[in-house]
Amino acid sequence: MNLYPVRAIYMAELSRTRRTLLQSIVSPVISTSLYFVVFGAAIGSRISEIDGISYGAFIVPGLIMLMLLTQSVSNASFGIFFPKFSGSVYELLSAPISYLEIVIGYVGAAATKSVVLGLIILATAGFFVPLEIAHPLWMMTFLVLTAITFSLLGFIIGIWADGFDKLQLVPLLVITPLTFLGGSFYSIDMLPPFWQGVTLFNPVLYLISGFRWSFYGTSDVSLAASVAMILLFLGVCLALISWIFRTGYRLKP
Repeated sequence: MNLYPVRAIYMAELSRTRRTLLQSIVSPVISTSLYFVVFGAAIGSRISEIDGISYGAFIVPGLIMLMLLTQSVSNASFGIFFPKFSGSVYELLSAPISYLEIVIGYVGAAATKSVVLGLIILATAGFFVPLEIAHPLWMMTFLVLTAITFSLLGFIIGIWADGFDKLQLVPLLVITPLTFLGGSFYSIDMLPPFWQGVTLFNPVLYLISGFRWSFYGTSDVSLAASVAMILLFLGVCLALISWIFRTGYRLKP
């Protein structure tokens, strides 16, 4: 593997973040802070604790995961879509660089930005509620694996999209609703039995639940199920990217 082109793509994507600092970092942090204010004040006054955890602290993992999923997809999809849109993808495809190196460069940069942003939001949450992380190693594992997996998904969406409107189609209409309905702001034990069963078919539930377990040692599903789900996500995304590069699907404008 040639690390020079990987580094070039990686640094170019990170430099784009520095140029759009307000949009890339400040805006998600402010949005998440508003969630704390609204949900913490409005709902927290009516729900004091869930599973022995204060409501404000309970929603922290869900809010971080909400940001992580949407930002990972958005960063990676825009990163590969813009070269297609501008036509510079031909230079990328004709350069002496493998498809694997292209994926590592773009996905690595998107995942790095999402992980850094997740840690910033975690630090911001400490100003609103007292936090404790029971399993910090597992917390970082879930954070990194989720960022990589959904950056891969964003890379796939960026290749699939043929317009800027499609870039936001999956994050807005699929990922965000699944995250809200996946236990970000509540435990599924609070739902009627029928809806508990329905919620178990939501794959994002397993990601949020595993991430919350790393904080407080409590979750709606087992740790093994959460790990299995994120590894399944990762495997499917890798298989799709492999198919895309073998067939050349929509790699060119």
